[in-house]
Amino acid sequence: MRKIGIIGGTGFTRMKQLEIIHREVVNTPYGEASAPLTHGRLGNLELLFLPRHGSGHNIPPHRINYRANIWAMKELGVEQIIGFATVGGITQPPQAMVIPDQLIDYSWSREQTFFDGEDGQVSHVDFTEPFCGELRQILTNAALGAGIDIVTEGVYGVTQGPRLETAAEINRMQADGCDVVGMTALPEAALAREKGLCYATCAIVVNWAAGKGDGAITQELIDAHLEIGTASIGSLLQHIK
Repeated sequence: MRKIGIIGGTGFTRMKQLEIIHREVVNTPYGEASAPLTHGRLGNLELLFLPRHGSGHNIPPHRINYRANIWAMKELGVEQIIGFATVGGITQPPQAMVIPDQLIDYSWSREQTFFDGEDGQVSHVDFTEPFCGELRQILTNAALGAGIDIVTEGVYGVTQGPRLETAAEINRMQADGCDVVGMTALPEAALAREKGLCYATCAIVVNWAAGKGDGAITQELIDAHLEIGTASIGSLLQHIK
């Protein structure tokens, strides 16, 4: 049975279809992962789940220990990682599901590499295509099988957080070519590439980005779209082959 890593929000473990087998704490050279890793089954899939923001959703995006999270996934035998993320829509509307094919990084001061020179080695990985094409196609096929409308490409702009962006910042990002805005796809994707893991992001648009919708961005609106998106994620995962 293929083991797929899932990095996402804490709500994932509340999915009715998920059978939780056990949880495991993994010690890493980079400190603690965000939370114990959950081993589970969803249909014919063996899953290893990690809530990137912690079990209590208490770790902001700029303080996530991305290196420990990816190292732990690799250590436990995962070869493919799906990073589920809630994002703001720049060109895509709320409730859209996007499988981005490109990234632009606007974050700073995060630990972004395993090759930091401390072991006397420097390595440069190719990052022309930041997401795994094979896994993106698997996600696309699963969405089609589940009858989910999906956007099969797009540019994910990564901001520092935890605050949301200004309207002017979003205008700049749109001019740069960004379609959605989030806070976690980097350094996750780059670290997975350094470890030789196949990584793709499935982004759920839960609000219009700043200046693109009517009025302020509210948590109530985000939660409403997130509930719909979570149901779609469960259906998508059950159709992965």
